Amino acid sequence: MSPFIAEITGTALLIILGGGVVANVVLDKTKGNKGGLISITFGWAIGVFVGVYATAAASGGHLNPAVTIGFAIEGSFPWSQVPAYILAQFIGAMLGAFIVWLSYRQHFDETQDADSKLAVFCTAPAIRNGFYNTITELVGTFVLVLGAMLLSKPDMKLGALDALPIALVVLGIGLSLGGPTGYAINPARDLGPRIMHALLPIKNKRDSDWSYSWVPVVGPVLGAALAGLVFKFLLN
Repeated sequence: MSPFIAEITGTALLIILGGGVVANVVLDKTKGNKGGLISITFGWAIGVFVGVYATAAASGGHLNPAVTIGFAIEGSFPWSQVPAYILAQFIGAMLGAFIVWLSYRQHFDETQDADSKLAVFCTAPAIRNGFYNTITELVGTFVLVLGAMLLSKPDMKLGALDALPIALVVLGIGLSLGGPTGYAINPARDLGPRIMHALLPIKNKRDSDWSYSWVPVVGPVLGAALAGLVFKFLLN
């Protein structure tokens, strides 16, 4: 695979498994209905593992504009490739969201709660406050990107399981920091599916909460930038 196709593929896999577990938990008449936070955090962690595992050799398995930007700021990824990576990640996220909707189409029709339908596609805060919601996303993404940078440096390799440590970092972020905002920690993961929510013919859907949509973009970008600077000047 080319890096561009790899980032599309990996991000689509991430959203299919991550968005899919949310759909399984929050939509009506599914086998996993009301599975809860633990199901969701493990589902997203497995999504990260599968996406990174499938694409690491071809593209590095970024699957996240924040990761791409963070590594560019740190200096180990060329800025010239950043636009193509981000475009691929958004295409993959939108494709993955479409596949989740198609897989759960009947359950979207059966579900009356419009907020639950939106939750399959994107995040929303438990307590709405733009400043603190952004801080939460910043902190979560800082942990993710700094963890990825530290994990990429050791000589010790796990072979086929090299993608596992970053999946465990995502699991930890979800369990520890996911409560306030739903831990988007990835602009493509949130904005791409949010756009698909707006475009798809979902029965009795609500608006796509555009007034909040900037938080899961700005917070992760700031967190990634801070992680890149900390690693470059303090830890490298």
